Amino acid sequence: MAVIPQYRGRWALITGAGDGIGRALALGFAAEGLNIVALDIRADAAQTVASEARALGAQARVLTCDVSDRAAMMRAGQELETSGHIPSILWVNAGVGAGASLIEGSQRAIEWALSVNVLGVAWTAQAFVPAMLKLDGPRHVGVTASSASIVDVQGPYTLYAASKQGTAAFGEALAAELKPKGVGVTILYPGLLNTNIWNAARARPDRFGGITLMPDAAGERWRQAQSPDIVVDPTLRTIAKGGGRAVVATDAETLPLFEARTASIRDGFKA
Repeated sequence: MAVIPQYRGRWALITGAGDGIGRALALGFAAEGLNIVALDIRADAAQTVASEARALGAQARVLTCDVSDRAAMMRAGQELETSGHIPSILWVNAGVGAGASLIEGSQRAIEWALSVNVLGVAWTAQAFVPAMLKLDGPRHVGVTASSASIVDVQGPYTLYAASKQGTAAFGEALAAELKPKGVGVTILYPGLLNTNIWNAARARPDRFGGITLMPDAAGERWRQAQSPDIVVDPTLRTIAKGGGRAVVATDAETLPLFEARTASIRDGFKA
């Protein structure tokens, strides 16, 4: 039985759809009867997911874009609107893992993380939301943040954690702007999952340092984690209730770390 039957036959666009959480969500939406626009910086990966969506009975299109390139994203938005494939669900998922610190990280590493994980949210919204607002019927925007967004920034991935807190903050800004317009917004906070985010530089643009392949051993921690498929059901159920936050914790540390952060904020509050 479909969780979001009101979206059946409509289009969902997912950025970073080529693998990991993006692929899981794209196929989850396809299984719900939506048609799919798979947007990824890697054309071959997006094509593979589009083929998988078609095997589930969906129509599927591919857009090859770098979400940190505003001009390219705006062109993609215009292309989609002209073709009539305007999404009723827009999922802002593309993100990169940068294993660097603020103090010692290179300029390019910092600019890459912020350009994709933070500014990419803004450019994606600017590219596709205006056309969505012209649609009748249900509409929803989702943003993939991280469990690192709701706890105090932890090492050694301080740059990543800080950038994903920015992702969540931009998601909250979208909620403030879109809910009065009748558009639901969901912010997804997944824990560590078996994705290739540890090797994100395999598709890094030249202006941020170009392609770098991490040694296979670097991904062992992620390979031991749960499948990203576990985010699909909580995401669908949050959309079904009109939006909100969906925290998919994958370890026992997330809740106490979240509670400690909340307590520290409360302790610092001066009436």
